[in-house]
Amino acid sequence: MTTVEQRKFQEAFQEHLDYDELLNCTRCGFCLPSCPTYVQSGKDEVQSPRGRIALMKGVVDGLIEVTDEVKQSIELCLGCRACEPACPSGVNFGRLLEQAREAIHQTERKPLHERLVRNIAFDKLFPHHERMISTVGLLRFYQKSGLQTMTRKLGILNFFPDHMRTMEKALPEVPKRKQMKHRPTYIEATKSTRKKVAFFSGCLMDTMFLNINDMTTKLLSYAGCDIVIPDIQGCCGALHGHSGERERAKEMAKKNIKAFEDAEVDYIITNAGGCGAFLVEYDYLLQDDPAWAERAKQFTSKIKDVTSILVDLNFHKKPLKVDNQIVTYQDSCHLRNGQNTYREPRILLEAISGMEYKEMTQADSCCGSAGIYNIVQPEMSMKILDDKMAHVKETKAQTIVTTNPGCLLQMKLGVEREGLSEHVRAIHIVELLIEAYEQARTIS
Repeated sequence: MTTVEQRKFQEAFQEHLDYDELLNCTRCGFCLPSCPTYVQSGKDEVQSPRGRIALMKGVVDGLIEVTDEVKQSIELCLGCRACEPACPSGVNFGRLLEQAREAIHQTERKPLHERLVRNIAFDKLFPHHERMISTVGLLRFYQKSGLQTMTRKLGILNFFPDHMRTMEKALPEVPKRKQMKHRPTYIEATKSTRKKVAFFSGCLMDTMFLNINDMTTKLLSYAGCDIVIPDIQGCCGALHGHSGERERAKEMAKKNIKAFEDAEVDYIITNAGGCGAFLVEYDYLLQDDPAWAERAKQFTSKIKDVTSILVDLNFHKKPLKVDNQIVTYQDSCHLRNGQNTYREPRILLEAISGMEYKEMTQADSCCGSAGIYNIVQPEMSMKILDDKMAHVKETKAQTIVTTNPGCLLQMKLGVEREGLSEHVRAIHIVELLIEAYEQARTIS
């Protein structure tokens, strides 16, 4: 890399990195045991939070060149933010990571194939709900037309990496296009109204995971919520923000803020830990935009995970029952570390009769999904997943509960990899709560 190119990288890091935040790191090392990539890399400091911060600061100060090793260290980070609650100095590592990735993204000339993939996914697909429906619809055609069966029989999937072949088995059954297109915009509480809320439906959640969204609004209705679902909302922008596409993320944030502004609700409810953690930081994302800063604060002040509002409304005190089984819970990193929500899911699970809840060892550690991490960093992702599944097997659970779509797919992938699909299921927490509430009502 030429001197001119290195200078451009340094200038980009100086422009985007919060230097005061870099200085907050005291190099104490409390973050090290919480970092999956540090542990899995054999305790390589370059793959630790404090190591990455040292690299970032070194680039800003002109002491380190942006080599492939520096870029790989930043890209290999999951962004799980487990280092943040472990840090006695309160370093906002997630923000530093996004800033560093933005600096690299704006400066580096990426290969043609990567530019094409980014353009298709980040610009042409996720921001456009109709295109998401069409794309997911193609997956349904693959599943229902006989093409999936033929592909498996002919061994075509053998040309793909092992984790991709297993992931194909773990994909949920895609809903019909008609179901994805015709969505409700208002749902009343089943009994007396206790809260009026808006529901953030998301992009993948309102297409591939449509049934989970439907169960979420049904639960909210059971709990006494009138629900507004703005039809002009869109993707939260998390994938863009985490991948260095910060300006695109800002555009998507503004669209969502505008969509919910006139709802006049008590809360904006999410059911995806990754989306919620990004939504709750719209005020930070737009803090330097005078026209949007205050509007973003108003928006973020209302964000609440579905498990939190259910506990607030004492849903766990309703009759809840399922068939005899052992259940364990895998924390969503961004729900726990980004939204500080970890007791609420456990309160709800422990309230269900007929099952035994077993806390998993290191339930708060990342499962290796991290958005599209399991696709772009498969080797590290699968190492992390293998460790996670060892902890699952220790619990002897028949049901693994999650609170995020990426975690759900990753745990389904882990179940398939371990050959446990006939005995173990992975589900979103709202699926188990609906099952428990409706079974209890049937019995009574």
